This record gives sequence, C-alpha cells and structure tokens, in this order.
Amino acid sequence: MGWTTKTIGGPRGWRRLALATLALWAFAPAVQAERIKDLAQVAGVRGNPLVGYGLVVGLDGSGDRTSQTPFTVQSLKTMLDRLGVSIPPGVNPQLKNVAAVAIHAELPPYAKPGQAIDVTVSSIGNAVSLRGGSLLMAPLRGADGQVYAVAQGSLVVSGFGAAGRDGSRISVNAPNGGRIPNGAIVERAVAGAAPAGNVTLNLHEADFTTAARIVEAIDRAFGAGRARAVDAVTIEVEPPADADRVGFLARLEALDVNPGAAPAKVIVNSRTGTVVMGGQVTVLPAAVSHGSLAVSITEDVQVSQPNPLAGGATVAAPRSTVEARQEGGRMFLLEGGTSLEAIVRAVNAVGAAPGDIVAILEALKRAGALRAELEVI
Repeated sequence: MGWTTKTIGGPRGWRRLALATLALWAFAPAVQAERIKDLAQVAGVRGNPLVGYGLVVGLDGSGDRTSQTPFTVQSLKTMLDRLGVSIPPGVNPQLKNVAAVAIHAELPPYAKPGQAIDVTVSSIGNAVSLRGGSLLMAPLRGADGQVYAVAQGSLVVSGFGAAGRDGSRISVNAPNGGRIPNGAIVERAVAGAAPAGNVTLNLHEADFTTAARIVEAIDRAFGAGRARAVDAVTIEVEPPADADRVGFLARLEALDVNPGAAPAKVIVNSRTGTVVMGGQVTVLPAAVSHGSLAVSITEDVQVSQPNPLAGGATVAAPRSTVEARQEGGRMFLLEGGTSLEAIVRAVNAVGAAPGDIVAILEALKRAGALRAELEVI
C-alpha cells in the first residue's frame, strides 16, 4: 500500500490516472466495424423492378404536341373508348394538356397486396413539363409480364421551366419527370423470397478477408462450424435447429465485423479530370518533373495605306503571331512507401491541375512506381 500511495499520489493520483485513461480511450482510433447487414444480403431477399405506361393529364399547356407524338392520341382514344366515349374516325384531337409517360418502380421483398410503393414518372414524348399533372390509373408489370401494382396520383416535380415567345427558354433540373410518393398499390405478391434450410449470404463486394472474418464472427456468436465460406462472395450459414428463423436472421444481420481493407486503386475520370485515390495507395521512390507547353495565337490586321497621289488602294492584310513557350516545371521527390496524404501534398505543392495529375499518375504507373490499380473511366 505504501508503494501504491507514493506512486499514484493518494486519491488525487487515482483521479489523475482515471482521467488520463479516459483521455487515452477518447483519442484512441475507433475500430471500423460494420454490421453484416451493411456488408452482405440474404440470398433471395431482393426487390423486383416494375415498369408501365400511362397518361398524365391536367398539364398547363406543357404536354405532348400530338402532331409529333401520335401514340399519345392513340392512347387517349383507347382509354376514352374503354370509358364509353367514342371519337369519330379520322378525328385527331389537338391536345396540349396530356403527356405519354413511362412509369417505373421497385417492388420490395415481402411486399403484400394493399401496400403502397413509390413510383417515378418520366415523359417519353415532347412534353415540356409535367408540373401540376396527375397520372391516370396505369398497371405496372414485372419481367414475367404479370401485373404486380397499379399506379395513380398527382406528381411531385422538382424541376421548373419557363419559355418566352421568341423561343428563349430556361429550365432548372428536369421538369419532364417526377415522383408520386405511395403512388402505386401492390396487387400481387412475389412468393418464395427466402428459401428454407441454410441461409446464404452474398457479399456486396467480393473479398476473401471479409468473408473469412464474417465466418469467424458467426462461429463466435452461434457456435463453431455454423458458417462456411464457399468463395469470396458466398457464405453458407446453418441456423440452430430450435431457433426462430426471423429472430436468427435479425441477430445474424446485427453482428459487427471488421471488413478487409479495400484494394489499392486510383480512379481517373478522363472527361472531368476527377481523380480519386484510396487510402492504401503507395508509391516506390520516384522523382517527378512535370511542365506544360503553352501555345498562344494572336490575330492582328495591318492596314496598308497608299500615299495621297499614288493612286493605289487601301489593303487590309491579316497577320497571325504564334508563340510557344515551355512553362517552368519543378521536380519533386516521392520517397518509398509514400502515403496518400504525402502524395496529395507533393502534387499540390507543384500546383498541378487535374489534367496534370492524371498524366503524373499514368507516368508513375508505367514506371512501376505506383503501387495501385489505375482505372480510367
């Protein structure tokens, strides 16, 4: 006790030690654990895409121009004929408040008849805007051709557009598309979403390390030998014999796993000059010097004016001046094992533009100094 009192300093020493320990815990790096729910999905539990065709009515003169979209008039005639309204042959209504649209939605797993789902509506004709319109009843079909939902309702359009009489036009976002929250009623359920027996997990990204760690986490929680990794994506899990299936899946999805580190990869968008580098990217020792060639062309017109008594004519002679100069480039050194932060700091110190960064990375890859996969999209 005497040694402890002298070292810790009595009760105050214990408090200081406790505060120091809490401070170390607070500044310790957090473990990047993720739930199995975020890393994988249960095989068979997925949504199903639905698609349909319909008419949006009630537009303020911004609908399809029927002379250029005859299918809109044809659809309207068919709908009115089913409702008991007959249009004489050869009569084509000149509509401005109707637009033909494509409708798509996703039928969630385990969706039951009577539930509501969101739908997205997009113009397929030359309608300027769908703002203020309402979708008439339209069936939504699956890949098998069966009707799984029926959509109808008022559209919510985030875009806005305005046009002048002289043809000038301005638009914000896309006013020829919108959504209908809870705009479709499910009419048919998809049977057999999750098979009985063993549970199969499919990883969102193929990774052997993550698959092995998921197997370890499942074995710790439910007993050894419950899980088996088939490959880098598929994991088979044997549920306990007396376990409730829904409760077992809930516990399974909630398990925390430390996924494997992402592969070293550099993504380059050659169209926009965007460069994204992962945290695992490193380079071998290399010296980089980058300079750009600047070319400027100046157009000038020289006028030749004759003397008053010479009898000549004034002549305008164009003159072009082409100048090329090499911008001064600076060389910077990348040491072995350079981290992502050091790479960014070195490139920024040179003042390289996005296009220059792409050229530097491609040259490093060709030289064998870039320890990462370079993917150009």
